[in-house]
Amino acid sequence: MDYETFVTAHKPQLQSSGVPDCFWPELYRKLTDQVFDAGLSFSLLAVDYDDVPRVAEDPVWTLQVTKEGGLKANDPTEIYLIDHAWTFRTDNARQLLNAHPELVSRLAVMMGLQQDDDVPPNAYIPRILQDMWRWCNMYSLNVEGLSVENRMPIWYVMDEVGSAILHGDNPNCRVVPFMHIPEGVTYSLLFPTEDIDEGDNLYRDFVESVPVGSRERDALLLPWRYNSFVREDFSLSEPSKEYFLAGHIEESLPDPDVPPPLIDGNRPLRVYSQYELVNQYLTDAAYEIVTDPAEADILWMTSHFKEYRELSENNPNQFINQFPFENVMTIKDLLSIVCRRMAKEVPATGEDGQISLAPNPRWLPVTYNLKTELVPFVSYYQHRAQRGMDNHWIVKPWNLARTLDTHITDNLTQIMRLQQTGPKIAQKYIEHPVLFERAELEASVKFDVRYVLLLKGVDELCAYVYTNFFLRFANKPFQMDDFDDYEKHFTVMNYGQFQLRHMKCDEFVQCWGEQYPKHAWDTIETDICEMLREMLQGATKVGPPCGIGACGQSRGLYAVDLMLEWTDEGTRIQPKLLEVNFTPDCKRACEYYPDFYNDVFNLLFLDQENLDVFRRIV
Repeated sequence: MDYETFVTAHKPQLQSSGVPDCFWPELYRKLTDQVFDAGLSFSLLAVDYDDVPRVAEDPVWTLQVTKEGGLKANDPTEIYLIDHAWTFRTDNARQLLNAHPELVSRLAVMMGLQQDDDVPPNAYIPRILQDMWRWCNMYSLNVEGLSVENRMPIWYVMDEVGSAILHGDNPNCRVVPFMHIPEGVTYSLLFPTEDIDEGDNLYRDFVESVPVGSRERDALLLPWRYNSFVREDFSLSEPSKEYFLAGHIEESLPDPDVPPPLIDGNRPLRVYSQYELVNQYLTDAAYEIVTDPAEADILWMTSHFKEYRELSENNPNQFINQFPFENVMTIKDLLSIVCRRMAKEVPATGEDGQISLAPNPRWLPVTYNLKTELVPFVSYYQHRAQRGMDNHWIVKPWNLARTLDTHITDNLTQIMRLQQTGPKIAQKYIEHPVLFERAELEASVKFDVRYVLLLKGVDELCAYVYTNFFLRFANKPFQMDDFDDYEKHFTVMNYGQFQLRHMKCDEFVQCWGEQYPKHAWDTIETDICEMLREMLQGATKVGPPCGIGACGQSRGLYAVDLMLEWTDEGTRIQPKLLEVNFTPDCKRACEYYPDFYNDVFNLLFLDQENLDVFRRIV
């Protein structure tokens, strides 16, 4: 392509990356002619520590300006192409290293790991996977039409030149990723931001967007510069209502004086559903499926509904399957906040005089928002580390599902880097899960339990669980290792090329009784129901936007995912709440129990309790 076409195609990313337009003609020339001339202006130098052992945060290499006269920031030719040595996604990093021993050897040298020429390359892979977070950088593709999976972060390690540029709070250059569209290849672009004298080292800011001097910046720089946070407060407080509204689509509240809908018992209730399984499995003669929402008595929506005021004024006899501001339960970071409202009053310190690190409430894994609670998280992490406690965390986006961009690690360096890829929570990983023996595997695996939760009212809290719960199993024996092995540590097997283990709850309860005869399932289910009751109380304790709003026209169906953990030195089984799902996939429920939607609708809209399948929790 000619220069004009090049600029048209690449201008948005060049501008968003802050590449001054004076460099664009030279960049075009170097890309067109494939000019990699950084070696003419810079020298790669190994950092000599004499006899002092190098710690992980210490640099291995540095990049020095050797060009006669140095670099001038206003010289339009001073932009350099940096190649990438390794590009990967987190789920294929180990696979790529195993397949390319020459890459492993190269990375081992770059990272200062190679000490002995006789060591086979694959011996360095565990250390590379541990240390790579100090060396890698990230970009993501934001192209219209791309699937969520293809928008996941892409990580890369620059070549020896780019990787030798050190962090500096007063940087003299910038390095940004750049995708050259004609090639479909991503490079990094190096250019000075001020004049750099011959003999000076290059420095760039690894966390450009965070102000110098802030504790958040100190936390994000932990991969390269150790800092203690144990004096910081790790306790968590409730954020303002503005936090609950941030990024939230505006929604109205119903007129509180409008009475609940009146049901005409002389005809079927007309149901408009956006969910095909409702249309297929709602077969009770008390209901009629319609295709026009204006004709419906019940709207069963899979898209978010926000116009509650308008609904109460214009269609007061119409039900909707959502509650105002129910997102305080269905969005992961908000869920942890409303659950913390149910924390019990306990002594600030234990019998040993140390500050308590125990989860509170017991059924909620300790959870931090890595954007707004980063410094408290690091403090809590370092306190656990000081006491020799397990420090594995599951880091997951609060705005994605299906375990996308989700990671399990005890590596604080990795967590600080993952924080920069989008909004995430860090939740304490359950290190002592109750396991289930899968006879066909001759092994014990992780499992989680899904309960369908039905919410009928908020003013006078009224909720039920569907006691035909659902199970998901890992496919490999559980061990606290190989945390990038999906089939060992995750249970969601209905996406991708995984074998899905089906088991109905009746069979599970029978097997449970054989495997854990001292822990009756009825007792565990009672604890689960108590946990869900407390969760709902926390979610309705405060009014909108910080809690679920009352609406006489609202009914809700949610899926609650939970796990079981051994506590009290392995003598007690504690349910642990993981997440609550909006408009969950009910395909298994319908296939296992064809009357699922008949029972659900009869309970929610006709007040008919089928005591065989429902249990009231509040």
